[in-house]
Amino acid sequence: MIDLLQEIYATIRMNKLRTFLTGFAVAWGIFILIVLLGSGNGLLNAFKESSGIMNFNAITIYPSRTTKPHGGFQQGRPINLDETDISAVGTQLSDNLYNESGVISQGDMIIRNKDKSINGTLMGVASGFIKNQGLTLKHGRFVNEEDIKEKRRSIVLHEKAIEILFGENIDATGKTIELNKTVFLVVGISADLGFNDYRTYYSPITTVKQIFNKDKLSNISFISKNLSSIEESEKLTQDIRTTLANKHNFSADDWGAVWVSNRFTSYLQQQTASGYLTIAIWIIGIFTLLSGIVGVSNIMLISVKERTREFGIRKAIGAKPSSILRLILFESVIITTVFGYIGMLAGILTTEWMSIQAGKQVVDVGVFSQTVFTDPTVDIGVAVQATIALIIAGTIAGFIPARKAVSVKPIEALNAR
Repeated sequence: MIDLLQEIYATIRMNKLRTFLTGFAVAWGIFILIVLLGSGNGLLNAFKESSGIMNFNAITIYPSRTTKPHGGFQQGRPINLDETDISAVGTQLSDNLYNESGVISQGDMIIRNKDKSINGTLMGVASGFIKNQGLTLKHGRFVNEEDIKEKRRSIVLHEKAIEILFGENIDATGKTIELNKTVFLVVGISADLGFNDYRTYYSPITTVKQIFNKDKLSNISFISKNLSSIEESEKLTQDIRTTLANKHNFSADDWGAVWVSNRFTSYLQQQTASGYLTIAIWIIGIFTLLSGIVGVSNIMLISVKERTREFGIRKAIGAKPSSILRLILFESVIITTVFGYIGMLAGILTTEWMSIQAGKQVVDVGVFSQTVFTDPTVDIGVAVQATIALIIAGTIAGFIPARKAVSVKPIEALNAR
């Protein structure tokens, strides 16, 4: 074995440039595959993180204006929702909807604590709203049934709002703030999840109704259930629209009358897109690897051709075909293994660097931010498996020229030029 390795080393030393170019193609292939997989994982992890935070089963219905004439009414008629709509939709579609929650919003609301203030929107909500929207509390609690029943002046603020009003790292639950000259008790602080606006405050829906004498709902939300496909989710969206169309006398195909935000449909579509992205990354990476493997095979073919006379002499003095076969295969495996390992190591280091530099890439879209790139690394097991697959493929690639070398007859090899 030592003699074999020494012979391979001598051959590589005599063909440094050729060996380097062959090895570079192998290393580049595995490097690109790992970096592509890491980048893809960064995008997929960000999507999974957002999906985990936000309730992907939430459905929210927003009223608007009709865009088509219907039932004797002209287009442009406003559609107003109230609590009877919650009951109508929830009862009609109870097999697929639950945890109904209505919202009344009041804009241009100024909250103050001494000389500090924020202008935002007050949302009158039910206790189920926190589950529908996927909010997370950092301190305290959310609006509960007792708040709603007793019309308490309770309020839940965003953690950034607390920082502005009270200072950093302060648990302001139990403290009071002034909202348009009305005192409210802070009962909870919502965590900053990226998608929730710090200028939105939450109070019991009954309290907001009483203070502002409002009955019209800004939106209605539910949680969907028993859905397993995009088709079923889209049908539920249309069933909601049809139910409200029958109640408010507008066309069921008037998409402008009410807007139905169905996160489950979006979630399934994004899952499908994620699957396509993963497949595309693997295809690109595999073809990049194949280019390296083809390079190994071509170089070994050239090496065999150049050493035809040498192999003929070996056979003429009694060398077994298996020894020549082993020599070519080992050379192919060594080149593929060494440079494949270098490419794998470079790829892993690059993804780790990407994770440090952009592992929590956030895009600021105004009132909130969205994480778009998270932990762009590759599982070490996947990297090792890809490298092993490359080594096996390199061995197979070297087998073809090796068989060619073994099949050469000594007399033909000796006459070769």
